[in-house]
Amino acid sequence: MSYWDYLPQAEGWLPKWQLLVAVTAVFNTAQNFVTLKLTRRIYNNVPPQSVTALQARTFAIWTLTAAVVRFYAAYNINEKIIYDMALFTYLFAFVHFFSELVIFRTARINVGVMSPVIVATTSLIWMLKQYDFYVKG
Repeated sequence: MSYWDYLPQAEGWLPKWQLLVAVTAVFNTAQNFVTLKLTRRIYNNVPPQSVTALQARTFAIWTLTAAVVRFYAAYNINEKIIYDMALFTYLFAFVHFFSELVIFRTARINVGVMSPVIVATTSLIWMLKQYDFYVKG
């Protein structure tokens, strides 16, 4: 058995993308428990002491929850409920980061904040466009 056998077996690239984003989110979760450095790069328009360890741990659990949903979506991409839940994780992420940039202004545009915005936007559009391909009936 090769490691390729562990990848999602459904057609197309979207299931593999879901897995990649889920794994990345697990690493993001771990870093939020260990350091504030990368979290402060996202919320970069407030004094550094405003980004607390409590906020980082809360963000970590939110990120881990999204990772679990996306992991399930990677391996069950044809299940409507799981697909819908994964789609909503990207919508919530987009709304969160967009509102921090535009409404609350706790973030300024940089790599730290644009990475999750791009992933959320790309994934959301991709999932909406491919909905009928993956969810049948």
